[in-house]
Amino acid sequence: MTVTYTARVANARFGGFSQLLLLWRGSIYKLLWRELLCFLAFYMALSATYRFVLTEEQKRYFEKLVIYCDQYASLIPVSFVLGFYVTLVVHRWWNQYLCMPLPDALMCVVAGTVHGRDERGRLYRRTLMRYAGLSAVLILRSVSTAVFKRFPTIDHVVEAGFMTREERKKFENLNSSYNKYWVPCVWFSNLAAQARREGRIRDNSALKLLLEELNVFRGKCGMLFHYDWISVPLVYTQVVTIAVYSYFLACLIGRQFLDPAQGYKDHNLDLCVPIFTLLQFFFYAGWLKVAEQLINPFGEDDDDFETNFLIDRNFQVSMLAVDEMYDDLAMLEKDLYWDAAEARAPYTAATAFLLQQPSFQGSTFDIT
Repeated sequence: MTVTYTARVANARFGGFSQLLLLWRGSIYKLLWRELLCFLAFYMALSATYRFVLTEEQKRYFEKLVIYCDQYASLIPVSFVLGFYVTLVVHRWWNQYLCMPLPDALMCVVAGTVHGRDERGRLYRRTLMRYAGLSAVLILRSVSTAVFKRFPTIDHVVEAGFMTREERKKFENLNSSYNKYWVPCVWFSNLAAQARREGRIRDNSALKLLLEELNVFRGKCGMLFHYDWISVPLVYTQVVTIAVYSYFLACLIGRQFLDPAQGYKDHNLDLCVPIFTLLQFFFYAGWLKVAEQLINPFGEDDDDFETNFLIDRNFQVSMLAVDEMYDDLAMLEKDLYWDAAEARAPYTAATAFLLQQPSFQGSTFDIT
């Protein structure tokens, strides 16, 4: 389930982010602790070998190798390559969320354009929204492992009520080797045209508005399919991964503490544990882990999209909007400020100080 901490950082204050550092679920510690322990174990094993196993002659050769690795490890452009890659992945991640097919706009148009309080009108509205929900389920089970586990076969989709058995026959009899998530959208269009012929949709402008909103919904489903199909180029992912791993492979040797008695430059102190190298590993490898988690947000990581929750929410609210809420209005009454010359909502004691603040008139208002 998505980890949210928005309320914890609603106000900026001293040490505001420090309270987030102890969270485990969805944290970088949970993602990285195994890699960090492996790096530290290899480093300490190499350090112990240098100190207690190698002969004096072998130590001199190892010390030259340490100096060489430390000198040339900086030639690997880790910061540049990794920073650009993570920026690309985060941008792609957010765009994928914006492509989630939400039915809110479509259900409002259906409720406002498909008329009839009788059973036939109700059937039209509910079926139209069910087709939209079915299209979203079909595309999400194609890209999301969590949704596929919930609906592993079309039988499960039928049992869940998104598709009837007759619709399943038509769906399976349609010969196409490609993903058929778009089929319910075609059914939606055909049903909307039938509703127009019957007068349930009263004019062509309303039909046009309905189909335009459907195209927006279908376009988002299509974009999810394309995001799943077209990944970040593999060569780029490989370059970034190799850069990070090779850099820290060099650091395993190049950041070893050498015998201060040998008088090597910058090796006057022997701390055994490379504190700042571990911090560097935490930051760079953690950055790579962020990209690894966000590059496909349709898995089952802590911060992946709640696709099953969205399916349940979208289906429920769309049916409420076009069925129980259809033509359901409260009695028209005069509002509280009907006769007020200057309408202003009241403030509580906690916000009363805002009344004393002047309204903003423009940046040049106070110029003399």
